[in-house]
Amino acid sequence: MVQHNQRTRPKEARQGDFAAFPYDRSAVERFRQAFPRARWNDERKSWFVPGKTAARRIERWLAREAAHNDIHGDIKGRDAYDFEPIVSRYLEVGDDLCIRTPYSKSLIEMLRAIPWAHWDEDLRAWRVPFRSYEELRRRWPRIEAAARRNEPEEKKRRRNAEKDSEKQRAANARSAERRRRRYPLPADDPPPAGRPVATGQYGIVVFVEFSGEVAETAELAEHYPHADRTVDHVWGRWRVPSLAELVAAWPARREPGPEALSRGWWQPTLAELRIARRNARSMARRQRARKPAGADGQGTRVH
Repeated sequence: MVQHNQRTRPKEARQGDFAAFPYDRSAVERFRQAFPRARWNDERKSWFVPGKTAARRIERWLAREAAHNDIHGDIKGRDAYDFEPIVSRYLEVGDDLCIRTPYSKSLIEMLRAIPWAHWDEDLRAWRVPFRSYEELRRRWPRIEAAARRNEPEEKKRRRNAEKDSEKQRAANARSAERRRRRYPLPADDPPPAGRPVATGQYGIVVFVEFSGEVAETAELAEHYPHADRTVDHVWGRWRVPSLAELVAAWPARREPGPEALSRGWWQPTLAELRIARRNARSMARRQRARKPAGADGQGTRVH
């Protein structure tokens, strides 16, 4: 019988774990200092650290490296700001970058796209660490332009300029139609009642009633151009779904095809559900923020 001593065992058979991280000379030096017994595995393109506790030790080291990189990135971003600062009434500088702008969905999407940016509910502002300064500076012209467009005075000026215009009349007509909470549905192919479905005009809704009232062709042409004129349509009454209903909704496996788009409703996709859930959470937060102190029956907290 041939006995295999420890020298003939492959490295992978020994107790230990592998560590992989983006190449950086200083990071490799720090890693070698922390793990002097570590050896490079060319097949795995990673470092093998022997020992029973290797996994925990590697995890702790990677966490320290992440914190080190964050600190280094913040220092580098602060230097970049000092060299080429953003000067704007929408930006305050302290331990990080604090952004306050008028509310706008497009602005929210822009700020969400910045790495590590987050909404501070207490300050009612967006917080951006200095490590993201370069990305913020790259996007700032569009952010500031959108903020200016959404200033109350600027929106009022645009409304006054558009008064009695064809565009304004069309917008008023669309708003009035939406307030009716009705939607044309093929008489022979209605959606399931009480379940969230996606629509072309109003996003994800829940239909609560099918009245049987016939939708006139003129109304379809004005507000619902998707509707096939060769098919009889009836009005369905809808409401906005709750967050719980959106979370429980099962997404479609594929995008809606031409038939579903012509029909006017379809099972929502995962992307559509994510947007609707995010909007529902934002609406819930705004409602909680507007709720007066003590309205929940627990009284006002004294600080």
